[in-house]
Amino acid sequence: MIGTLRLSAAVLVAALATPPLMLWQFFAVRTGLVDEHAVPRLWHGLVLRLLGLRVQVFGTLAPDRPLMLASNHVSWTDIMVLSSLADVHFIAKSEVAGWPVIGTLSRLQRTVFVERQARGKSGEQVGEIAERMTSGDPMVLFAEGTTSDGNTILPFKSTLFAAAVRAMETADAADIAVQPVAIAYTRLHGMPMGRRHRRHLSWIGDQELLPHLTWLLREGAVDVEVHFGEPLRFGDGASRKEIARGAEERVREMMAAALHDPKRSK
Repeated sequence: MIGTLRLSAAVLVAALATPPLMLWQFFAVRTGLVDEHAVPRLWHGLVLRLLGLRVQVFGTLAPDRPLMLASNHVSWTDIMVLSSLADVHFIAKSEVAGWPVIGTLSRLQRTVFVERQARGKSGEQVGEIAERMTSGDPMVLFAEGTTSDGNTILPFKSTLFAAAVRAMETADAADIAVQPVAIAYTRLHGMPMGRRHRRHLSWIGDQELLPHLTWLLREGAVDVEVHFGEPLRFGDGASRKEIARGAEERVREMMAAALHDPKRSK
């Protein structure tokens, strides 16, 4: 009964708040007269509260520009988590652009949509990401290329790390900063989650969004840790594979530490 009431209240609040915030964001992006980052942080923070996700942050977003953030990927909620913490932009698969509501919101946040299987377009996509980085936008790359089960990290795909190399060349910089970020879902109702619980919370493959969203709204009280690592610096001559390998190693270390010793929410 409580879960149903919570679900109904959350849907009502989101339905009332989203349209005016979307209009405000549209105005911000089109005119540049107001800060375009205010609404995404507000909306994503609201969604997290409605979902019952409690975020703990370790470290901070690096001040370096150009900047790429290389993160693991567990669920669609990762976007809400990161966007509620920092003024960042995302690199997402092209299918997201067609999702109801979320696709529109992603476009309003100036997400770069990529077709990971379209090898012929990789150069164009890399160029777009590099251009955004050199213009000062911190770009988040979910480097596994898909979501994991929240217990392990999949190998990082190196293709889009070429954008970091391109940004360094375009900006005529001595090196490029790539900041590793680990997202770990650690507790449910205050109790440490085991491997089975984290599988329920993750959003994998062709799993339908609505049942997963409903489960989160009914369950609530999920703790998530976000660890911003020290930026890794790669100089002239660095390859995309070298950058991917370095970022993966650091994210894997932070993820393992978070799951081994989950912190309690304050």
